[in-house]
Amino acid sequence: MRRRRIAAYAAGHSCVDVYQGAVAALVPFLVSERAYGYAAASGIVLAASLLSSVVQPLFGALADRRTVPWLIPLNTAAAGLGIALVGADAGHAATVAAVALSGLGVAAYHPAAARLVRTAADGPGHTTMSWFALGGNIGFACAPLLVVGALSVSGPAGWWLLAAPAALGVVLNRPRPGRERAAGPRAAASPGAPGHEDRRAFLRLSLVVVVRSVAFIGLSTFIALYVRERGGGGTAGALALFALFAGSAGGTLLGGRLAARRGRVATVRRAYAAAAPAVLGVLCLPLPLVYVCAALAAAALYVPFSLQVTLGQDYLPTRMGTASGVTLGLTVSAGGLASPFIGALADATSVRTALLPLTVLPLLAWALARRLPEPVPGA
Repeated sequence: MRRRRIAAYAAGHSCVDVYQGAVAALVPFLVSERAYGYAAASGIVLAASLLSSVVQPLFGALADRRTVPWLIPLNTAAAGLGIALVGADAGHAATVAAVALSGLGVAAYHPAAARLVRTAADGPGHTTMSWFALGGNIGFACAPLLVVGALSVSGPAGWWLLAAPAALGVVLNRPRPGRERAAGPRAAASPGAPGHEDRRAFLRLSLVVVVRSVAFIGLSTFIALYVRERGGGGTAGALALFALFAGSAGGTLLGGRLAARRGRVATVRRAYAAAAPAVLGVLCLPLPLVYVCAALAAAALYVPFSLQVTLGQDYLPTRMGTASGVTLGLTVSAGGLASPFIGALADATSVRTALLPLTVLPLLAWALARRLPEPVPGA
């Protein structure tokens, strides 16, 4: 029963996060088919990220105060509808609004869902959260294939095919009374933590996630364009994006296992140290090796992903929804806020030059993570 429940959480998460990946996967299409510049196309990513950065903590605070189970399927539907409406091609402003609707749906989903998963987990919840995060990474990884496949169908039908995962997600994420009682407002504290808050550690953790977010979202937004700039075609760009997202899925699952053996903070530090040479390899090695380095960079950047969510929940154990909203929303969205600046630099120079500063960010994340404390159960 527990395995089926975890599988349902993960599958529902996959159906939502496919739309976060779809935004990045649509950037090459917007550049080639709608003649958007790099800065304008990356502004589309900003539209989704900006809403997430504002509303995820608010929805997290709402989840801490009351159970709102209908938000999860409702916002699953909004995530798919917004991406499908991009196909209307009613101008740049309408495209931004459609992507913003999708971003709002994704943003409202995550805090409530992450809180539900943690309160339903047995023990510390590292493994359960890593499987939940893995579902989202699978959605990310499938997004380029979904976009390429759907847009190969001419006319509006192709765009509406993009809404199919949302329809499945509404079913998977429908409210179940037993689960919701377990995750009600009284289940406020995380397992093993009686209520002590470490706000200083939470702030440092938030800075770590901000830096990681800029590195990963910068890569995911521009790697397909970077491969094209180096002589690859549209299929090569989609393959690079798929390698990036597939690597993130493997890294997420690996993170839970490594944390069980070595501790969360130690695992986070080592992952960021490993990410730096992998990101550099994406930009400096020959094209066939770019795919390998993209997968390795994403794996290293995603090993800490689910661990940072549970660390945040343990640093703020009486406000798990708020902690989830910040670690999954406010800080993660910082990468989208940085994308237009990367795009403007790419317009002025080249995509490779614009991405070179990202090689320093994993080292900065490693330096910040060195002073994170490991929460002690019962302390």
